Amino acid sequence: MNTAARQEVGSARPTEFPIPAGVYAERVVSVRHYTDRLFSFRITRPQAFRFRSGEFVMIGLPNAEKPVFRAYSISSPAWDEEIEFFSIKVPDGPLTQHLQKIQPGDTVLMRQKSTGTLVLDALTPAKRLWMISTGTGIAPFASLMRDPETYEKFDQVILTHTCRDVAELVYGNDLAQGLVDDPLIGELAAGRFTHYATTTRENHPKMGRITTLIESGQLFTDLEVQPFDPAVDRVMICGSMDMIRDVKALVEAFGLTEGANNKPAEFVVERAFVG
Repeated sequence: MNTAARQEVGSARPTEFPIPAGVYAERVVSVRHYTDRLFSFRITRPQAFRFRSGEFVMIGLPNAEKPVFRAYSISSPAWDEEIEFFSIKVPDGPLTQHLQKIQPGDTVLMRQKSTGTLVLDALTPAKRLWMISTGTGIAPFASLMRDPETYEKFDQVILTHTCRDVAELVYGNDLAQGLVDDPLIGELAAGRFTHYATTTRENHPKMGRITTLIESGQLFTDLEVQPFDPAVDRVMICGSMDMIRDVKALVEAFGLTEGANNKPAEFVVERAFVG
């Protein structure tokens, strides 16, 4: 962890506008900026707040009478004592233009209910779980890869993360490296979790769009596994809308069917994604 890029603080600062009813007002614990486009932050967790790893929640800032709320995948696992988010910075975004400036001690608003389809309950049992992400689409997988239930349900877990530049892979790289020493799931993940990172613009040992790597078969060759098989594989997809559409079509071509909370199947996608 680059401590120079991560700030921590104690008490929260007062807000200019009243907190809306039915909304949690939580203190920013720490902030880390990775690039001029990406940052992560952690907030205090309400004692009564419960969620399933992989779900998203609506968050906002107390900077208006009627605050803007946006859907953010929770990147911390369900057992974490804090709530973590991984965000893109959008210069003129209604929320992110302000959110990217938060500092420890500031207040973040969070609605009380989490939801989402990118959860283990939406998949039927199988041997291998693929978590396919681009950009900040890695956020829900950052939650799932640190959840013991993931390793109870699948023998093998593969996370793919594709970004334009090497610096944008740091968040995922840090998480993957940290799994080894994690006191809760380190032993569970050992030898069963694989992190496959690629870039599309800056030089990197592995390069290429995930769609190209799937279509060419390079992904499976690199990982020494067979192509997607409905009898073996379950797939979760999170990224830009275009990426989700394209990877969904590829996965369906291998014979996998889309699942949901009320009808578990062989792959799921998450569309509530900032970026």
